[in-house]
Amino acid sequence: MSFPSPPTDATLLRRRLALALPTLATAGATAWLAALATGWPDGLLDGAVLVLFCLVMTWQAYIAWQYIYGAVAAGLGRRVMSAVEIAAETASPAPTGRSRTAVLVAIHAEDAAAVFAAIRVMARSLARTGGDGRDLDIFVLSDTRDPAIAAAEEREFARAQAWRGESGPGLPRLRYRRRADNAGRKAGNIAEFCETYGDEYDFMIVLDADSLMSGATMRRMIRLMEDNPRVGLIQTVSYAAGRDTLFARIQQFAVRLYAPLSIRALDTWQGPDGSYWGHNAILRVRAFADSADLPVLPGCAPLGGEILCHDTVEGALFRRAGWELRLLPEEGGTWEEMPTNLVDLLGRERRWCQGNLQHLGVLGTPGLTAGSRWHLLVGILSYLASPLWVAFLALGTWQAAASGDLGLLAYGLTGDGPAAHALAALTVAVLAAPKVLSLAHVLLSPARRRAFGGFWRLMASAALEQGLWVLLWPVLTLFNAGAVLTTFAGRVVRWDAQVRDDRRVPWREACRLQVDALAAGALLAGSLAVAGDPLLALWMAPVAAGLLLSPALSVLTSRADLGTRARRRGLFLTVDDTAQAPELRDLAAARAGVPPPVPLPARPRQVQAGGQAPVWLSTTTDDAAASPPR
Repeated sequence: MSFPSPPTDATLLRRRLALALPTLATAGATAWLAALATGWPDGLLDGAVLVLFCLVMTWQAYIAWQYIYGAVAAGLGRRVMSAVEIAAETASPAPTGRSRTAVLVAIHAEDAAAVFAAIRVMARSLARTGGDGRDLDIFVLSDTRDPAIAAAEEREFARAQAWRGESGPGLPRLRYRRRADNAGRKAGNIAEFCETYGDEYDFMIVLDADSLMSGATMRRMIRLMEDNPRVGLIQTVSYAAGRDTLFARIQQFAVRLYAPLSIRALDTWQGPDGSYWGHNAILRVRAFADSADLPVLPGCAPLGGEILCHDTVEGALFRRAGWELRLLPEEGGTWEEMPTNLVDLLGRERRWCQGNLQHLGVLGTPGLTAGSRWHLLVGILSYLASPLWVAFLALGTWQAAASGDLGLLAYGLTGDGPAAHALAALTVAVLAAPKVLSLAHVLLSPARRRAFGGFWRLMASAALEQGLWVLLWPVLTLFNAGAVLTTFAGRVVRWDAQVRDDRRVPWREACRLQVDALAAGALLAGSLAVAGDPLLALWMAPVAAGLLLSPALSVLTSRADLGTRARRRGLFLTVDDTAQAPELRDLAAARAGVPPPVPLPARPRQVQAGGQAPVWLSTTTDDAAASPPR
């Protein structure tokens, strides 16, 4: 399969300038209009509010232009697609026999039954692509330390072995290995696999414990790697699916609706300077092992020591070695799960905040490409924006209460004169662009509208999601601001096993873990009452309400019965509801206790000339005992 020529450096530079220059111009225009609308700052408070407003609007302008850029790129279609993406449109999912691939499922104290249920689903899906399954093995790489959980993993693996033996030919080999020493967490787990078994495989498809990928998608990715020796990694976009709490269903809907344009923009400007998201990606094993060895940062945790959010750093090091890192923005058949309630999401955000802030110590690593440095920087800025927003809202409220004028707190909407009107129009456009453009992108396509259940269901769902977002945004922003400050203060976050099941949050837990939001909401409400300004109170009411209602939002949205009821009423539907893939259907049946079906017999095929003979011929619980690494 011949690949189109990749974009030249000059083309990529023009694309990146097409994003950077409008962002800077919008930020500059916002600052200029803000200064004209409010006049020269009179004192420290006015100056601080103006500076903070300009900083947060610069970040929002970057986000807005990502979506504008993505909408333009989506309209241009093939003219801005990468060579790998164009080739993916016609890549065959049939095995070629030219390479060997390991599918790695890294786990740590997970629900063993759920993990192996997903593995059986993927094995059946691979069997449907044809071939004898001997060119691809599925590894479960366990870092579990709890003996009871480890015993459950071994029992489930034995059940999977028995199922495979009863199901006939065409299934990939299933393997299980538990490390004696889990140094380095997941990154160390993958590195140990590369060192021990890397010579046996050309490629590895890295999955998380909650990942799911169709056999056809795996086969197409393998084919793309075989046909393009410049590419070291292909990252897919995995969409959240498979959970039923109201919170999860709303988030699954929102990601499906709002992510495509930003992902399209990312793929267009980054070119071969892609990033690694840690899962649902295929990598060239030996190249990755040779070039992506993680450094240990100087100093102590939380900002020093072992790198926690390792994937972006590994991707940057991989790219530094000269390999192309590519993104497939619209490849289907790849999913993951997300936290099913607000409490668990906030816990994950705290871990990710510390991990991303560690990247401050990686930015200066010699030899990284500009694209890789930008990936690292964006992850850092996404968290640093939160304390800036909190400071702006707090000082802006103080300023408004003291002056009797909402000023920049209202983005110029309550101001007089051309400058205030222009500022209001520009600010509202910047804030609204991502969601308005994403919704328009779906509405313009009958197929995309049907995927969300049709026009009216889509519009009702988008309106409800926006209403909830207005209440959740203050909670998430305050929490992330606290996570940033405590990380810089030296608080180290524990990286425990994640809760992945639909979990209903008790009132006691919600109130205990969100006491900071309650306190901030009470303080804001009290300040507004003392100020006695009805317009200020009305303007800040959504922020105060979101903070005060945060425990109630956590409890109510964690209910699976409300999520199921919303689905029955046609709310928050996605393509995973309206045109459910066989893999998702099989996984749902497995969770409901339905016995796994026997796969269809593999279709006979002829191995192409030069095809590699299979190396592994049996299934065993102990890799090292079965065949020593070469």
